Amino acid sequence: MTPTQFTYQVLDIRRGTTVDGPGLRTSVYLAGCRHHCPECHNPDSWDENGGATMTLDEILEVIKDEDFDVTLTGGDPLMHPESTAVLAAAIKALGKNIWLYTGYTYEQILADPRLRAAIADIDTIVEGPFVAALRDPDLLFRGSSNQRIIHLKDNSCAKS
Repeated sequence: MTPTQFTYQVLDIRRGTTVDGPGLRTSVYLAGCRHHCPECHNPDSWDENGGATMTLDEILEVIKDEDFDVTLTGGDPLMHPESTAVLAAAIKALGKNIWLYTGYTYEQILADPRLRAAIADIDTIVEGPFVAALRDPDLLFRGSSNQRIIHLKDNSCAKS
């Protein structure tokens, strides 16, 4: 399958949001999550068949139109690591800073070659499952204190 033939189940694309990373961002909510965190704020995202089917090119058109940096979230974008890697590479080719939210820990990602390959073009990950007992509404860009923001690239901050 060539990269432009990939399709994605997209729950939503939020334009100009400030809650999924620094600055104004385009957040792409991908369907599917196997973590099923108790008290998840978005349990509708667990269904990998949810949302609407979009092509890589359709997603990229929205990103180009908005001209913001990008956040991949969901669900969990790493549920389909190969297609997420293709999406991230295409977004990076547009010169965008990319954040990715995942329920996997960084250690789990590094231990799995498929997951590790999927974050090759990601600038920052927000990692770890949501833990309701550790919920903290004062945390920036994360829901519970066990989750970490890990900057993978030197250019991990959004454009000013």
